Amino acid sequence: MRIKVHCQNRVGILRDILNLLVDYGINVNRGEVGGDQGNAIYLLCPNMINLQLQSLRPKLEAIPGVFGVKRVGLMPSERRHLELNALLGALDFPVLSIDMGGSIVAANRAAAQLLGVRVDEVPGIPLARYVEDFDLPELVRANKARINGLRIKIKNDTFLADIAPLQSEHDESEALAGAVLTLHRADRVGERIYNVRKHELRGFDSIFQSSRVMAAVVREARRMAPLDAPLLIEGETGTGKELLARACHLASPRGQSPFMALNCAGLPESMAETELFGYGPGAFEGARPEGKLGLLELTAGGTLFLDGVGEMSPRLQAKLLRFLQDGCFRRVGSDEEVYLDVRVICATQVDLSELCSRGEFRQDLYHRLNVLSLHIPPLRECLDGLPPLVEHFLDSASRQIGCSLPKLAPQVLDKLGHYHWPGNVRQLENVLFQAVSLCDGGTVRPEHIRLPDYGAPQPLGDFSLDGGLDVIIGRFEKAVLERLYAEHPSSRLLGKRLGVSHTTIANKLKLHGLGKEES
Repeated sequence: MRIKVHCQNRVGILRDILNLLVDYGINVNRGEVGGDQGNAIYLLCPNMINLQLQSLRPKLEAIPGVFGVKRVGLMPSERRHLELNALLGALDFPVLSIDMGGSIVAANRAAAQLLGVRVDEVPGIPLARYVEDFDLPELVRANKARINGLRIKIKNDTFLADIAPLQSEHDESEALAGAVLTLHRADRVGERIYNVRKHELRGFDSIFQSSRVMAAVVREARRMAPLDAPLLIEGETGTGKELLARACHLASPRGQSPFMALNCAGLPESMAETELFGYGPGAFEGARPEGKLGLLELTAGGTLFLDGVGEMSPRLQAKLLRFLQDGCFRRVGSDEEVYLDVRVICATQVDLSELCSRGEFRQDLYHRLNVLSLHIPPLRECLDGLPPLVEHFLDSASRQIGCSLPKLAPQVLDKLGHYHWPGNVRQLENVLFQAVSLCDGGTVRPEHIRLPDYGAPQPLGDFSLDGGLDVIIGRFEKAVLERLYAEHPSSRLLGKRLGVSHTTIANKLKLHGLGKEES
């Protein structure tokens, strides 16, 4: 049994408590002092039973300075241990505690999986068994300070290690108890940094505008930002639609109010509806008794950003349309009308006008959303600004990792300039972050630039000359459309690329069985 004695912090009070327990034959295994100001004593008494506690409580509370006695579930150190284990277990990157002898004292689940052992088998394993030419104790003694981004190899994988010394208040090396080692896999650091940074509020000045095309988009966005009307942003994945939406919000009169974002793509209809509109008390089984506020209400007076709006279900489209028209909505399971002042900015990777023509998106909603519109070009159309953009991301990556700014081998820009960039600027940022983390000797070389081949445009290839001229030309026309449609996935965009009307392109796509009608 564990008991907590709420008491005055005075000399001799612990002795008085223990003397009473000794008189009753109660053994104390462990004791701890806790409370905000040391005003509680916790005692672990394995052989104490409830009946003894009931008879002891009045006598304990009669001791001068004792205010109360109660049973508790955990000692403070036990609670801290459980909380720490839960926190470390929730981390998806390896964390290890190393003593000054170079042995592993403790590790989380991710670290144990990396080493190939169970968590309970970790204590006592020498770190040198897994890391060659790396004397952690000597490194800690020499630096006596935190080290970030040290490149090490464990089982043939490259990691960036953050090393935090475990040190007492004294500065002598003898006072060092070891270090905590946090490992980040080098080929995933860029993605992790992006996921953290993409949620930061950034204005137009933080949008890199080295390309003439992108600079023109930002100029348009600056003019549209202060206008209190819906805004539709079109662009491929990774082009920075949310970043542009946040910049428009910050430059608007609503800039000091909330900015909330919801990705509609991939969310089940019921989940998207409750996330956006909330629900009333007892709306469904498992709902909170008090109900839940949706993002719309949490955004009151600010800006709501809806990404992937083209994938909204018909029911959600109808509810969103009503809000845009009347400024009101109903929570799920509630008859109460809620009136709000919220600006809506939407983003899409697909051509909403084409979805409307196929009956997959409401035309009235499209016209409500398309009051103001911006199109962010893909990176492959902004390669005139590639060199300064690359330098910008290299500088950012080196600052994040904590290393000096690396040089760029001449062949690297040529390799980057000939890639098709299906993930656009986001992919470029991640690729360069990974390259900086992998490069040795202070120079990023072509072998450090790892580019997947998915989505690569295929060459037109050879054509059969069978048949008449119309058949041969039709065969070539189909190949041209097939290749360019992957880069311009709508009749409007493809028509603009080829200099013809979108109706002409739509008819030709239908003729050759290409585009979304193909399925």
